[in-house]
Amino acid sequence: MPKNKINILVTGGDGQLGKSIKLLKSNYPDLDLCFTNSKELNITNKENIVLFFRNNSFDYVINCAAYTNVEQAEKEPNKAFLVNAEGVKNLAEICKETNKTLIHISTDYVFDGKKQTPYSEEDTPNPINEYGKSKLQGEKYIEEILKTYFIIRTSWLYSEYGHNFYKTILSLSKKENTLKITTSEKGTPTNANDLAKFILYLISIQNKDYGVYHFSNQGEATWYDFAKEIINNIGKDDTIRLEKTDNYHTFAERPKYSVLNKIKCNNTFNLYILNWKESLKNLSTKIK
Repeated sequence: MPKNKINILVTGGDGQLGKSIKLLKSNYPDLDLCFTNSKELNITNKENIVLFFRNNSFDYVINCAAYTNVEQAEKEPNKAFLVNAEGVKNLAEICKETNKTLIHISTDYVFDGKKQTPYSEEDTPNPINEYGKSKLQGEKYIEEILKTYFIIRTSWLYSEYGHNFYKTILSLSKKENTLKITTSEKGTPTNANDLAKFILYLISIQNKDYGVYHFSNQGEATWYDFAKEIINNIGKDDTIRLEKTDNYHTFAERPKYSVLNKIKCNNTFNLYILNWKESLKNLSTKIK
């Protein structure tokens, strides 16, 4: 008898995480992945979601759809909450009605950054910007509505796709000789490809240890450290000068320290998580 495939809906399929998941598709023949963008499936439109689920059958929903512009969220918080909270609520409700499992991607920005040691899942969230507040509200809706869910908090996501710090530094390195990079924040750069592997692994083993998990690469860095490693990996450390700054102004307040503790994730799923420098080097080698 052929093995039944696991049907998976991936919202936000055009984003960097969605594209990273798509890249791994062929490695998981037992998983049937359906990718949608906001035009094909608008998670803020409940009728749209209901109709989509009526016409399609899924076992899992991976929600990569999000409003991620941290700066703009301060100016238009309603838009951030519409996608990151109300849209997530819609997905949680349809997953409950159809008895499906929701895998939702959240953020280190649900924390205020006042700790000096990595945040665990037991630490109390206290977001200090509108983006973080909207993401936390989305988490709360899931926890109120569903029992079958995984909330995965991650940090400083980058990849070869979309708009992110990694690609920004690569672009600037082609036209600037000096870059000023902040040292005022510390977190963990996370390769979206590693997060994508974890999500698909989680589904493939059909783990039922539902709840909130932290996943990022290992180690910690400032944005300056991250930029320095990017420049080193592309062999431009002799031609581009990096300058440290601790007064880089942003409209949105950001946590000074947002490193995530991965002990729960390691213990539950028996994972080996790459250090951020090693993972960055792997990506840099791949796209050269």
